[in-house]
Amino acid sequence: TAMAAQMTDAHRRFLQVLMSHGIMEGSEARKLHQRSCEIHKVYYAHDKLDHFISTINSHLQPLFMQIRKGMSEDDGRAHYALVNLAETEITKMASDYTENELELFRKTMDLIMLSENGFASSTDILNLADQLKTKKMKKKEAEQVLRAFVEDKWLSETNGEYTLHTRCIMEMEQYILNNYQDVARKCNICHSLAIQSQVCESCGTGMHLPCVRKYFRAQAEPRCPQCNDFWSTDVP
Repeated sequence: TAMAAQMTDAHRRFLQVLMSHGIMEGSEARKLHQRSCEIHKVYYAHDKLDHFISTINSHLQPLFMQIRKGMSEDDGRAHYALVNLAETEITKMASDYTENELELFRKTMDLIMLSENGFASSTDILNLADQLKTKKMKKKEAEQVLRAFVEDKWLSETNGEYTLHTRCIMEMEQYILNNYQDVARKCNICHSLAIQSQVCESCGTGMHLPCVRKYFRAQAEPRCPQCNDFWSTDVP
């Protein structure tokens, strides 16, 4: 097999900054790539970010870690996240949270996965807090824990509605596909896990909202890419 390309100080800097952020938007990652190469006087090519990252990944492999490229479900933008492959379970979070906090997270994930639109309301989540098997939680405490989940990029929140953060989806894709086989679906367009999605009423094909927007932009009337039936949901 060919030897993995050498890691340089530019690669190390890129990895360290990404580690401290956990996840980065594509444009930030491109800036960081350029800056890292310039600071350490390493050859820089603007279209070689993915190649640059695959060099880092070849060195991360024995550590069961990987820089993964994913997409934000809100706006369809590319993101890069450092992902731990050794534990695809929620056990990843175990070092940071107590048993009952993890149980609240699991129950929140259930609500999000089983919802129509990929969101759970804070009211519904807080109602679960006093039904936890491990140890019941007061409303105030549960609100604090939810804030922590948002700060740590496991959940994101808009107007009291919670969904899974891009980083969480990228980290836990396998876990979610294994544990929610009946409801977890991959996007028909980009083939990654879709939480906030639209679904064809005829055949059940799902698509991310940004992918729906892109896919139907060029079409006079929206038809399902799978069964060609009329797409009855309003295109965002």
